[in-house]
Amino acid sequence: DRVITSLAQTQIDGAPLFAKLESAGPGFINITLTPEYVTRQLASCRPEHYVGSGEDQDKIVVVDYGGANIAKEMHVGHLRSTVIGDAIVRILGFAGYKVIRQSHLGDWGTQFGMLIEYMIENKIIPHDLTEMPDLTALYQKAKIAFDQNAGFADRARERVVKLQGGDQETLSIWQHLVEISVQYFETIYQRLDVLLTRQDDCGESFYNPMLPGIVDELVEVGIAEKSDGAWVIFLDGYVDREKKPLPMIIQKSDGGYLYSTTDLAAIKYRMSHYQADRLIYVTDSRQEQHFNMVFAAVKRTDWAKKPVQFEHMPFGSVLGKDKKPFKTRSGESIRLSLLLDEAEERAYRIVNEKNPSASEAEKKQIAHTIGIGALKYADLTSERTKDYVFDWDSLMSFEGNTAPYLQNAYVRIQAIFRRGEIDMAQYTLAPNRLLPEIKITEAIEHEMAIHLLEFHEVIARVVDDLMVHKLCTYLHQLAAQFHRFYEHCKILNAPDAEAKDSRLVFCGLVAGTLKQGLSLLGVDVLEKM
Repeated sequence: DRVITSLAQTQIDGAPLFAKLESAGPGFINITLTPEYVTRQLASCRPEHYVGSGEDQDKIVVVDYGGANIAKEMHVGHLRSTVIGDAIVRILGFAGYKVIRQSHLGDWGTQFGMLIEYMIENKIIPHDLTEMPDLTALYQKAKIAFDQNAGFADRARERVVKLQGGDQETLSIWQHLVEISVQYFETIYQRLDVLLTRQDDCGESFYNPMLPGIVDELVEVGIAEKSDGAWVIFLDGYVDREKKPLPMIIQKSDGGYLYSTTDLAAIKYRMSHYQADRLIYVTDSRQEQHFNMVFAAVKRTDWAKKPVQFEHMPFGSVLGKDKKPFKTRSGESIRLSLLLDEAEERAYRIVNEKNPSASEAEKKQIAHTIGIGALKYADLTSERTKDYVFDWDSLMSFEGNTAPYLQNAYVRIQAIFRRGEIDMAQYTLAPNRLLPEIKITEAIEHEMAIHLLEFHEVIARVVDDLMVHKLCTYLHQLAAQFHRFYEHCKILNAPDAEAKDSRLVFCGLVAGTLKQGLSLLGVDVLEKM
């Protein structure tokens, strides 16, 4: 009671801060802020301008995501790394980080010896391969030959040596395979509306020349040691099923290198070349131990010249309604391009039904925004470390925690301003513009105002723990509050001009917050549907 009595006297700029303070059991107090304090805070609320602690301003973060494989079509598994990584890139950039995007392409290794040798032996002209399905068919045929013909497998391995040695014919074919693949990746990224471009590609081939030096250095300083002919690193706390020390192999007994060697080289390069303060890797949860071991190995070196934060962002699998990995009926991974096609086709049917008078171009654009937005948001809204069930009916629904529901809330606000023939900009805070006075007269207005003020706090939490679903939850709650506000409070027909202006300010703030929040998730809004 003494604490409550003391707090009750708190004032800011001469006005009371708390409207009500109630004891809620040992150690807990229910607090209700005064409408005066809340409206004063709202008057300076600009969702598009981050207000954080400033600690992260100008820090450099490298986000490794995407990671497609050359000569292979992207499948549903690539959706998660791309969409989650892109959201993190946007959020960290909004929070003040200098963000460097990296797509760690699988563009080196045995499979390229296999592909190139098959092409040469079967007299396949590289420039006859122009589309990604051509490379997919080639890969399938080459893989069969590699698995069934020991002689071909040996020649394919010899071709890898030629590739690594810079043989001109081999390199020329490899470069063509890479170019066709990268062009295909670009079309997928453009359809997904993500920020990745070919300038962000930095594949395994880039780090390959560095690998001998990495091994030599780790051996020289005593971090790596010989075990059964291979160079390995033993790390405290990592054991196998038999409780024996688990080695991280960095060079096989035959002289070959592994993913761990490439990842070590990438980390060293990113710390030295980019001067990174934070390194984030977005991959599925099956690689969690791998990255934990790589990070532990790096921490034993002197590569970092300043404190560096290493983070693996693991994510779960995409499941079908049967709770098994999401695949085609024949058991194959679903091609990502087909998934995007279906998202837009389903959205088009919805748009055509709701707005048949729209032009064909408008229908396609709206269908793209709804379909791709729904697909991405469904991936982001579940806690990323868990598996999630892919369900077309749920993710395309205009009810619940979905992108269409949030997009519809934004559209509804635009419709209010259109009906009233009012410029929404006049109810949006901007430099040298004062908003009309906000009057909180209803409980839903107070609830919504408090929630609006929490936007940057939610962003700060996501920056810290990289749990993007928290932003989705926040935006869904805001949209639900707005719908209740819309149903309970008259806006254009408010009791008086002051109430109308105040409620239009609320509409502008909600619209701005929804638009900003969705853009940080990589989801677009619509002016109308």
